[in-house]
Amino acid sequence: MSKKVLMVLEEKNRHWVGDGFYVYGLLRPDNELNTIISPFILLDYASPMKFKPSEMPKGVGQHPHRGFETVTFAYQGEVEHKDSSGAIGIIKTGDIQWMTAGKGIIHEEFHSRKFSKKGGVFEMVQLWVNLPKRYKMIKPSYQAISKKDIPTVSVKNNSILRVIAGKYNNITGPANTFTEINIYDIYSKEKENINLNFSSGTNTMILIMSGNASIDNKNYEEKSILIFERDKNLLCFETSKDFKALVLNGKPIDEPVVSYGPFVMNTKQEILTAINDYQNGSMANIT
Repeated sequence: MSKKVLMVLEEKNRHWVGDGFYVYGLLRPDNELNTIISPFILLDYASPMKFKPSEMPKGVGQHPHRGFETVTFAYQGEVEHKDSSGAIGIIKTGDIQWMTAGKGIIHEEFHSRKFSKKGGVFEMVQLWVNLPKRYKMIKPSYQAISKKDIPTVSVKNNSILRVIAGKYNNITGPANTFTEINIYDIYSKEKENINLNFSSGTNTMILIMSGNASIDNKNYEEKSILIFERDKNLLCFETSKDFKALVLNGKPIDEPVVSYGPFVMNTKQEILTAINDYQNGSMANIT
């Protein structure tokens, strides 16, 4: 027996994050959902959108984070990053940036200058991954994960899977993580039956970016997140043609979650401290 779909998250409307990311806010911090989505907190999907050439890069200016990790998946276009840890980089199509905010980081994200001047189709996902209490105040860090460093394996005849974090069979993804997670993206050219195995007691979700998935004779459309029940190890679904999805699996963090804007901690007092540290300049600064 395979995992059953427990819940479907959909969002009809998009909103702007800055002026460069027009997203579906499909997943948000929610105490009621935490037991079935942990260690994941938030997911924004910027579906394919064409931007006109511009001399001024579009994006999001300097803003803080504390207590979790942000992961940006570039599916089309380029994102330029700069943060208070000293990290500077550009992720291109197929690349990923993994930023551990820890005790506090300030960063900015814009379309790269090259992409901005040329214009083109932009598509990305941003995911927030919670940190356990013992790691929430660690030193911030940044991982630039190149497309060429992400293992790609064939699944059946017409599908490929990229191992971004965790393991698939005996293949390990390049991301260093503080939580027990598996993150894959899957691409299918034709209809295909996909079977994945995960540890019992873990939380599993699928973001469908294009095409649709069939599970127990029911179709699930693109721009939705499927949340699965925890029990059972096997996850089975049938893809459509031209299918693309992001698979998230992780061991839940059994701790309180208190969030406010860009901060995710365990108590309200820790949130108030984070706000104060940011406002008085003691959290971090971009030089």
